[in-house]
Amino acid sequence: MKRIGLLTSGGDAPGMNAAIRAVVRSGIYFGMEVFGIERGYAGLIEDNVVKMEMRSVSNIVQRGGTCLRTARCLEMKTKEGQEKALATLQRHGIEGLVVIGGDGSFRGAKVLSEYGVPTIGIPGTIDNDLAYTDYTLGFDTAVNTCLDVINKLRDTMTSHERVCVVEVMGRHCGDIALYSGIASGAEIIVVPEVEFDIADIEAKIRRSRANGKHSNIVVIAEGVMSAEKFADKLQAVTEYSVRPTCIGHVQRGGSPSMADRMLAAQFGNKAVRLLNEGIGNRAVGIRENKIIDMDIIEAVSMQKTFNHELYETLQMISM
Repeated sequence: MKRIGLLTSGGDAPGMNAAIRAVVRSGIYFGMEVFGIERGYAGLIEDNVVKMEMRSVSNIVQRGGTCLRTARCLEMKTKEGQEKALATLQRHGIEGLVVIGGDGSFRGAKVLSEYGVPTIGIPGTIDNDLAYTDYTLGFDTAVNTCLDVINKLRDTMTSHERVCVVEVMGRHCGDIALYSGIASGAEIIVVPEVEFDIADIEAKIRRSRANGKHSNIVVIAEGVMSAEKFADKLQAVTEYSVRPTCIGHVQRGGSPSMADRMLAAQFGNKAVRLLNEGIGNRAVGIRENKIIDMDIIEAVSMQKTFNHELYETLQMISM
């Protein structure tokens, strides 16, 4: 394989740039020409292709976002869009493709694999919602961003003896809420995977105040409801002052953590190694601290299971 392509798709995630760097430099190491496709599948359809050199990826390992930029592309779901994407790859002589993104991006990669293009998926999404891998690229940084915000909120909530409802990202997967909630010492975590009872939550807050606490943190995933709406529900049943905070898109940005930079380096290198061996239709990931790859169709078909043991840990240690 002499020419490979690379794109980032869907929501951006810290570590995407580090992964781009790893793919480009690993490709060059194996004697390949590497072409970056700007703006994801939309750019692939529109032929926004640029050749990348060793210095094209200098000074980006520490930067958040993606230097190739990204976009969501509904046209890629149509046969016409898929054929345009395939034509772009053929026009540039690109023999293999690396796709960095989440579930939707992987489905696009699967389609191109079915057209005969060896394609490798790198899981780049802060939600950690891909079941085949223990962690996705960007998740660790996003959780640490939330943790920093919650730490600051705890200071002011304690000063005013308030309850703060903190909304984090996660439409269908509550991992950001779960991990940031446990790490920050939040009293309550509300996630899409577990039903909640507002009366039980209010009772837990009362018990914590009786035990000497001066503030409470409730971390809620956006897929349940907004912080503002939940705060209204909670305020209706409690005497304590409740304030909502939505962390928002700041979770997607920022310099990637050491953990995400290490994942990016290993994921990017593994993807190129597979293409160098002529292997496609795979998704790379990490399982039990080992870099793995598996069939991309199987990877996107797996159902994410919520870590109820971790959730129960919170119930035991948050008093």
